[in-house]
Amino acid sequence: MRFVRGRERGDLESDDMLRRAVKDCVQEIGEAAARVSDEGRARAPRLPWAKIVGMRHILVHVYHDLDNDAIWRVVADDLPVLTADLEAALSVWPES
Repeated sequence: MRFVRGRERGDLESDDMLRRAVKDCVQEIGEAAARVSDEGRARAPRLPWAKIVGMRHILVHVYHDLDNDAIWRVVADDLPVLTADLEAALSVWPES
């Protein structure tokens, strides 16, 4: 989210470094989500686990024809909500 602060959707078209950085960050979120156990996912049921991992698959396997509008929506609209939901889940996560 920090990478797109103060940016506009069109910046993904004009700034190759921004586009790659944002894509890679979203991909990393999907990689991490894929590694969360079923028990862990059950502790944060509001998170759209399958969609997060699905986005990762798209970014990895359809890299030649990515939808920059969809990537922008994820970062600008979905990621702030996802972050808040994850922080709420982590605040009550047991230490063990």
